[in-house]
Amino acid sequence: MEVKKTKRADIESHRGTWLLMGFIAVLTFMFVAFEWAQYDKQIDTSMAVKDLVYTADLIPITVPEKPLPPPPAAQRMEEIVIVDDTSPEPEGTVMTSENVGEAVTPIYIKPEVEEIIPDETEIVVFAEVMPSFPGGGKALNAFLAKHIKYPTLSQEIGSQGRVIVQFVVDKDGTITNAEVVKGIDPHLDKEALRVINLMPKWSPGMQNRKPVRVKYTVPVIFKLQ
Repeated sequence: MEVKKTKRADIESHRGTWLLMGFIAVLTFMFVAFEWAQYDKQIDTSMAVKDLVYTADLIPITVPEKPLPPPPAAQRMEEIVIVDDTSPEPEGTVMTSENVGEAVTPIYIKPEVEEIIPDETEIVVFAEVMPSFPGGGKALNAFLAKHIKYPTLSQEIGSQGRVIVQFVVDKDGTITNAEVVKGIDPHLDKEALRVINLMPKWSPGMQNRKPVRVKYTVPVIFKLQ
């Protein structure tokens, strides 16, 4: 036989209602607890620690005084003695020609001048008077053009340009120590040296009115027609 309960005895049917009422009660209690105010409560501050004030004595900074230098010693004043012009000459005074009115004869002392002897073998680059070809620059160009023989092999390969030859004009005008300082090809360089060594004597360079050895440079131009 199945047991049946009445609606009043059925507790499970009212669970949701009782749960909602419980939430409302809890919220009400919390609201009252937060809003509760205490206006009559006072805080005793008699035992509180007061602010401490620290005082310290400032020690002044002292700088040691530098001792003053001693005052300068008083300079000794030299005694000035005024001599009367009418007093006689002291002993040992030498009488010159100005005192007796005689003419003074000057004595000439020849100054000693150290003569600089030039080195006979020294070669200079610049001299007071530079060496020159007989007849000047035009005569030099004419001499080179007359005596130069263009090498056949250089003509075939089309070699041309300027060969720079350096030499020394000796004290008697002789050409020595000829060398090529800038060449083109061995055949043209050799021909340039040959023509330079054929040149006649030059007028030598002069330094302190004496002939000196001077280094000189001449360009020899090779140009195909």
